[in-house]
Amino acid sequence: MVTRTGTAWDVAAATPDPELPMVTVGDLGILRSLDEQDGRLVVTITPTYSGCPAMREIAGDVEYRLRAAGFAEVEIRTQLAPAWTSDWITADGRRKLLLAGIAPPAPAPRRAGPVPLTLGRAPAATCPRCGSVRTSRRAAFSATACKALHTCDACLEPFESVKAI
Repeated sequence: MVTRTGTAWDVAAATPDPELPMVTVGDLGILRSLDEQDGRLVVTITPTYSGCPAMREIAGDVEYRLRAAGFAEVEIRTQLAPAWTSDWITADGRRKLLLAGIAPPAPAPRRAGPVPLTLGRAPAATCPRCGSVRTSRRAAFSATACKALHTCDACLEPFESVKAI
C-alpha cells in the first residue's frame, strides 16, 4: 500500500491541470487514490465532470511523471462515483486560482443533515481583482466547460470563475 504521504502520491499530485495549469490535480481533488497492487502502481482519478476532455491528458501526464520518477508499472483508472465536487478543491488550489484571476467556487456550507435545495439564481461570483460581489455572469461557459465568464460591475474587468458543483 502506498500512502498519501509517499513519494508516488507527491509526484502524481503535483501534475498540473492542462486546462488550468496554475493548479495541480492534487489541488483540484482529481487525484483520488494511489495504491500498489501486484507490483504495479494503480492511480485513480475522477473527472471534474463526466465529459471532461482533459482526462486523457491528465492520465497521460500523471503516468509520464510517475514513470519518470522511477515507477515502472503504472496503471491509471478513472472513477466516476462518487462524482467530483468543487468542494474537493483545496484551500491552496482556491488561492492559486484567485491569484491567477479566476474566481474559485465558494465552498458548500457545512451543516449536519440534509442540504436544502434552493431554486433561483446562484450567488454572484466574487471579482478576483477587486473583491466586489457586484458581478454579472455573461456566459455559462468560458474557455472550458467547467468555467463561466463574468464581468465585475465595480471595476468593469472581465473574469472567469470555476463553477461550483
